[in-house]
Amino acid sequence: MKPGIELKGKRVLVVGLARTGIATALFCAGRGARVTATEERPQSQVAETAAKLLAAGVGLELGGHREATFLAQDLIVPSPGVPLSTPPLAAARAAGVPIWSEIELAWRFLRGRVVCITGSNGKTTTTSLVGHILETSGFPVQVAGNIGTPLISRVDETTDASITVVEASSFQLEAIAEFRPDVAVFLNLTPDHLDRHASMEEYGRAKARVFENQGEQDSAVLNADDAGAAQYAPSRPQLFWFSREKRVASGCSMRGEEIVFRRDGAETILLRREDIGLRGGHNLENVLAAATAAVLAGASPSAIAGGVRSFAGVEHRLEYVATIGGVAYFNDSKATNVDATLKALDAFSSSLFVILGGKDKGSDYTILRTPLKQRARMVLLIGAAADKIESQLGGVVPVERAGTMARAVEIASGRAREGDTVLLAPACASFDQFENYEHRGRVFKQLVEQLAAKHTAEETKGKV
Repeated sequence: MKPGIELKGKRVLVVGLARTGIATALFCAGRGARVTATEERPQSQVAETAAKLLAAGVGLELGGHREATFLAQDLIVPSPGVPLSTPPLAAARAAGVPIWSEIELAWRFLRGRVVCITGSNGKTTTTSLVGHILETSGFPVQVAGNIGTPLISRVDETTDASITVVEASSFQLEAIAEFRPDVAVFLNLTPDHLDRHASMEEYGRAKARVFENQGEQDSAVLNADDAGAAQYAPSRPQLFWFSREKRVASGCSMRGEEIVFRRDGAETILLRREDIGLRGGHNLENVLAAATAAVLAGASPSAIAGGVRSFAGVEHRLEYVATIGGVAYFNDSKATNVDATLKALDAFSSSLFVILGGKDKGSDYTILRTPLKQRARMVLLIGAAADKIESQLGGVVPVERAGTMARAVEIASGRAREGDTVLLAPACASFDQFENYEHRGRVFKQLVEQLAAKHTAEETKGKV
């Protein structure tokens, strides 16, 4: 039986007024809670949001956080971007005030089953693909979480027959209490967010909390090829694996060109490798993970094969934008850490102009030296991490300081020749120059679209 919570009359503090904070405040107010929202930005920077929340009866404390307010609550729900080490949150925790992530609160109201996907890379593609497969299978499906739609905003759409597919970050999972997915997937573990987590061990433990409350009837899915994730294999739930390198006893793996699901000694062919339209070896892993989760959620082999074949991919994830004068442009703005950029580079053989940079997250960029030497003609640097990246690349590839995205695209388009590829795969967060990785990707695509229009106009003029 899922633990509930009666919000009516409860004093609830929502910390941070980005998408998740706004949705949480409105949800709690709508259920009769006495909600206060606190935000470091002044009212002048959140005026529209403030008006919306005030109209819903939400109290506001803007321009900073007051510890006394935190200590006077029955429940605190911090937005994912707010570190739990923030002094008022730490004081409230020490005083025994419950601090839950938004996915914990939402889960207590959700109906139906939950599939939760976490990992350092591939979360968005895998989450989207699982949702697409289940929808193809005829299940009523909601896709939410770290993917861009707060889980709490989907609660009222769920029924007992629903399957909700949730993308969960370490920031969301570190503040759960009893959150318990029916199927939990841990894709991989590579260095990321080390500007917030004190160590890889702390980061890994936060991710592995996805299994913490599962029981014997639940399913845990892990990557057999990734030692970082595999070390967190839980003992209570039923355990399934996925692998593109070896046979697994339970779960999905390759048998020649076939993807096969094994359970209790029985084998089922789900699809063939040629059914996968997504580029890159890492996307084969994502398909294996998604197929495993989909089987466990009840999808048929034919629905899985059909769903994979018809899946167009995810915006900002190795997204093909255009080919201009024989030069291909790809948007991988979602590559916000070094490992994601490695996977993006692996999807191409050579002749790359790679746009790197943004807000550093405590990353080691020396890992990029060998693949860049093998595949890149030039690296174009943008954003605050440019100094660190250039120093760590150590001259293995020509580097140019572009500074801005517009200048990077301009330089790349001027130097690239037919057969080359311009790849945005920044290996950094976006918050130094952009609102988020989506904004960064949209700007890149707009610049490429402007180039395409200019190229078309010049070709047309030349034919007149």
